[in-house]
Amino acid sequence: RKQATEYSTSSSDEEFEPKPSLTHKAKRALRKRRKLEKETKQLIKQEELKRLHKAQAVQRQLEELEERQRALEIFGVELERELRGEADSGTRDENQMLHEWFELVMEKNKLMRYESELLIIAQELELEDHQSRLEQKLREKMAIDDSLKDEMDLNEEDEI
Repeated sequence: RKQATEYSTSSSDEEFEPKPSLTHKAKRALRKRRKLEKETKQLIKQEELKRLHKAQAVQRQLEELEERQRALEIFGVELERELRGEADSGTRDENQMLHEWFELVMEKNKLMRYESELLIIAQELELEDHQSRLEQKLREKMAIDDSLKDEMDLNEEDEI
């Protein structure tokens, strides 16, 4: 009996029995990894939505800017005709018209600078989106075991 008890508690028996603590740890680690992946995907989606909303706002501002530029252009053409004497200026003073024309030119330059800023912001958003897609693609490539990858997959991963 004593020998049987000693035999059952020997280390050789423990090697053949599955260790529930290891499988439990592995399951817990797997759950934790899946949870982390899910949270990462949610964060990526949120960032994507933020960029989309910002891009839509930039697009609206560019459209409004284009309308304002068109209106200024029409007003500027009329003002130039009046200054040249091609149109009836009525009671307007030439100095007053020149002042309006210079203000118009300054406003137009201001709008052009603002348009440049908006285009830069749009380009930044496009680059951020491209970077995000590349990072996601790289994560997917790196999740695959290296032994399962062929040379083309490894080259593509290096390129990314």
